[in-house]
Amino acid sequence: MERVNESSCIPKRYKVYYDKKEEVIMRKIILASASPRRKELLERAGVDFEVLPASGDENRISDNPGEAVKQLASDKAASVIRTMKDSADGTIVIGSDTVVFENVILGKPHDTEDAVNTLKKLQANTHQVYTGVSVWEKKEKVWTEHTFYESTDVTFYPVSDEEIREYVATGEPMDKAGSYGIQGLFGIYVKGINGDYNNVVGLPVARLFYEMKKSGINLRG
Repeated sequence: MERVNESSCIPKRYKVYYDKKEEVIMRKIILASASPRRKELLERAGVDFEVLPASGDENRISDNPGEAVKQLASDKAASVIRTMKDSADGTIVIGSDTVVFENVILGKPHDTEDAVNTLKKLQANTHQVYTGVSVWEKKEKVWTEHTFYESTDVTFYPVSDEEIREYVATGEPMDKAGSYGIQGLFGIYVKGINGDYNNVVGLPVARLFYEMKKSGINLRG
């Protein structure tokens, strides 16, 4: 499949191709997530895309963190695809999900006390952050899926109960897996990480580009 120049009358997020039958195919990339952090990471990577958040409840069926995030990422992408009545060949939908693992899976906190208790477990310890990514591509009217996960170790310095409660009171942890954001206020307590920093933020961009390159997909062109 040979790529040709974009037409000035077609939005930038659409990539124009010709297939073997010389029929025009427009590629549209959709991020199936409302996360501003994932949006920012993709934008910084130079990807033209639009955001279409997934809907519905998250129903995790595995206690294995790697399998859990792959399943949830796939569910999010599939949820968006079901809402797309007419999607052209070449359309790509990216779903993603992140959890923190410290003997058990730790998702977003239910309330402030849940956030406090989670951070008490994580302080002065090393835990893992798992992010699953599910990429669906439409080819010849058929959707194909490529799913993977990335894991990063994060170690915190000791953090006092007072410091934890002060942080939770900011409201920042309430929409974050593991009750913290490494790029936010709690980042001052991070002693070190082993792995991809962007994975902890919410999207392992380098791994995403690597996996797409293996599949013959260029997200930037």
